[in-house]
Amino acid sequence: MRLCEPLAVEDHVVQPVEFVSPPKWHLAHVTWFFEQFILSKLPGYKLFNPDMAYLFNSYYETVGKHVLRANRGNLSRPTLKEVHAYRAHVDRAMEGLLAKGLPNEEVLYILNVGLNHEEQHQELLVTDLKYILGNNPLFPPYGAFGEGRAENPGGRFIEVKGGLHRIGFQGDGFCYDNELERHEVFLRDFAISDRLVTNGEFMEFMEAGGYGQVDLWHSDGWQWVQGNRVDAPLYWHQVDGAWHCYTLQGLAKADPSLPLSHISFYEASAYAKWKGLRLPTEAEWEVAQERFHWGQRWEWTNSGYLPYPGYKAPAGALGEYNGKFMVDQMVLRGASVATPPHHSRPTYRNFFQPYHRWQYTGIRLAKG
Repeated sequence: MRLCEPLAVEDHVVQPVEFVSPPKWHLAHVTWFFEQFILSKLPGYKLFNPDMAYLFNSYYETVGKHVLRANRGNLSRPTLKEVHAYRAHVDRAMEGLLAKGLPNEEVLYILNVGLNHEEQHQELLVTDLKYILGNNPLFPPYGAFGEGRAENPGGRFIEVKGGLHRIGFQGDGFCYDNELERHEVFLRDFAISDRLVTNGEFMEFMEAGGYGQVDLWHSDGWQWVQGNRVDAPLYWHQVDGAWHCYTLQGLAKADPSLPLSHISFYEASAYAKWKGLRLPTEAEWEVAQERFHWGQRWEWTNSGYLPYPGYKAPAGALGEYNGKFMVDQMVLRGASVATPPHHSRPTYRNFFQPYHRWQYTGIRLAKG
């Protein structure tokens, strides 16, 4: 709700492209999660409005039908006022349940998933807002939301010894099912950069004609570049002969010292190849992460999003949360400036199709 405070009512219903959801939809969907998976199972609970289950289910096929993702921007009704009332109704019921005490361990587990799910949508809300406002020809500012801090201009490569290493979550805290099971991986000796690629460094790639050098690109990437006429990161614009980029504080001259952001896996891979280097695998990233600072950008890895050995999706609808997306996507590691505090850990596996770049995505290079 605080993230939406700077918005006008009109901002809440815009959906420029299919992969961006309107802010109003985010507000209602995270509320639906608690009502659907916890409150509706309790005796005596009265649904706020039975239509909400159809309107704000995202993709959970096992709990009923849902509005097509591309049609979320058509939901002028229910109104924003009604969505706020829906949130208040569910929040009161959840607060009452928590005051009495959770009935069993299963509800505690679902509550934990729901809280982490809402944190994921807080980040998606920020990045969806940036896409909505960044595609408005006026480039309106959202507010004082920083793009990160400058990277060390020097930097170095950290040498990591190969051999057997263990990756995956362990401990008593929360993790998603895709972070399990913890297992051994064999790595060769490698080196990984202690910092992210900067805007200034990527400008050199652009000035060298990197977007036009077919030998740098995957076949799908080259088709994506050509078909979409891509010649710069998302939100970059030429103004009076200089590169500017849209930030949540408005349009600003691109700062060469800031870490590069909003690039696809295709662009990340092409840049790495242009430098004579490569992207790290997700196992390399996890093994090395204690030796460098991370958290400004989600970092593309050269690993496809696949189940770990021994992976088991949870039973029921929550089994749809991660497992069914384990195809045709690439893993990103770390966190970004839009990630809520404490919603990151070394084993966290983010994932998107290789052409997506509306998240705060960046590059860390590796070799060996």
